[in-house]
Amino acid sequence: MAHIKPAEVSAILKQQLSGLSVETKLEEVGTVLEVGDGIARVYGLSNAQSGELVEFVSTKQKAIVLNLEEDNVGVVILGDNENIQEGHLVRRTDHIASLLVGEGLIGRVIDTLGNPIDGKGPIPGELIEMPLERRAPGVIYRQPVNEPLQTGIKAIDSMIPIGRGQRELIIGDRQTGKTAIAIDTILNQKEFYDRGEPVFCIYVASDKKVRPLRVLFKFLKNTVQWRIRLLLHQQPHRLRLCSFTHLLQEQR
Repeated sequence: MAHIKPAEVSAILKQQLSGLSVETKLEEVGTVLEVGDGIARVYGLSNAQSGELVEFVSTKQKAIVLNLEEDNVGVVILGDNENIQEGHLVRRTDHIASLLVGEGLIGRVIDTLGNPIDGKGPIPGELIEMPLERRAPGVIYRQPVNEPLQTGIKAIDSMIPIGRGQRELIIGDRQTGKTAIAIDTILNQKEFYDRGEPVFCIYVASDKKVRPLRVLFKFLKNTVQWRIRLLLHQQPHRLRLCSFTHLLQEQR
């Protein structure tokens, strides 16, 4: 039988105890009161902030706090809510919902939190973290709108002046061609790309079904050889986005 030296046992115990952490970490945890249509009401997160990310303990899904009420908070679930039920625990993350943005996003498909969902791996290059919701810059600090943007549709270009960087609302009933106008506008910017003055186009899918978007992205990928960024948030049946981004913006 090997002889055990007390000094060796003491040294091993000291080494293990030196890395022992005795700090106590407190987490604020709430309970789901009700859930439906991608929205859950949670009781117990009295210190939650608007726009903060919370996590469902059982499913590890994320949600964004949007509605702060006196005795509960309303959160938008970022993903499928079929596995979330009344009574499930929700914990705060103390992190405001944000995106890692950079030039590497051009030509990629991402979800609401900036995670790539196109199977091309992580986003390359330098990325800067920016919150999803932030105060817009004042009018004085914005670049003036002084250059026209052509949609390629003569009826629109001849009657409605649209400036590059300007917000323009496309409104209409279902199945009336709103998406077609947006896609035609994207396709019409190819001449600027050929001249070396590209207009970077951002397509934001909000509450769209997956199948038509797959067809659309395949069409853009096969038809347009210049770079487009498609910004999506994927769910099993529908795509949702919690913040609105303008269709076209100029990259200076």
